[in-house]
Amino acid sequence: MPLTNTRLNPWICLKMKKTLEQYLREKSSRVDAWLNRLLPVSTQYPVSIHKAMRYSLFAGGKRIRPALSIAAFEAFGGRGERIYPAACALEMLHTFSLIHDDLPCMDNDDFRRGKPTSHKVFGEAIAVLAGDALCIHAFGILGRYAALPVVQEIGSALGTAGMIGGQVVDIESEGKKNITEKTLRFIHTRKTEAFITASLRMGAVIAGAKAKDMAIITRYGRAIGLAFQIIDDILDIVSTTEQIGKDAGSDIEKGKATYPALFGLEKSNRKARLLIAQAKKTVQPLGARGSLFKELADFIVDRIN
Repeated sequence: MPLTNTRLNPWICLKMKKTLEQYLREKSSRVDAWLNRLLPVSTQYPVSIHKAMRYSLFAGGKRIRPALSIAAFEAFGGRGERIYPAACALEMLHTFSLIHDDLPCMDNDDFRRGKPTSHKVFGEAIAVLAGDALCIHAFGILGRYAALPVVQEIGSALGTAGMIGGQVVDIESEGKKNITEKTLRFIHTRKTEAFITASLRMGAVIAGAKAKDMAIITRYGRAIGLAFQIIDDILDIVSTTEQIGKDAGSDIEKGKATYPALFGLEKSNRKARLLIAQAKKTVQPLGARGSLFKELADFIVDRIN
């Protein structure tokens, strides 16, 4: 049944929502089990670094990037649990980026996922090293897929042409009044969109997806990735710290370059929803295989945190 039809019947919509929530819970639980297996135990010497790694990694979160990767893997014929180590690597890399983003030299945030940030609990030095360790551990795991270009895929999404490049321009744009849409789009596509797209592509690559399917999932990822960041920008303004699990209002306080700052809340929300509509249209050629991607797209734009 096309997802758009669910809006005609609240009961069906609720049922579909529960189905997606169940899917995310199931995948999150499997990812957590694999993460627990792949990480050093917290009692392994030196204890402080392993405690810090686990603290941030198991602080919560919906495991969106692993779920997207797993969904792509399954949609394009992947079977079994071959995807899970790679999906765990994605979550380690995402957590590494959050630990570093929260540092006093970056965004200087006190809370993440409803808990004190890593540097507040373990100190700045251990927090930096915990992020580094998660990044290194993740690439060690990705190296297991030696016959596939997954390291290149994720490395490109994280490097100066991806997340790090976006973070640099984000920092350099703070407090400036003349930020253009071109600069803003550069920040968002590199900081958020690139990694989300790479997560989907990695799942598809491991499944052995065809070139035409890779093209579809890439366009889908680019649309939902930008929408995801725009929604994050909106939530920072309209939500409380308790709702989003991190310091609300920090974007305005720091003079961050965001879509609401440039265009206002209404236009930003409209832009995010147009991107979601575009993403759902993109996966239409996948038929039944695209239904989960449509639900995930709606989840991204309608999420609370």
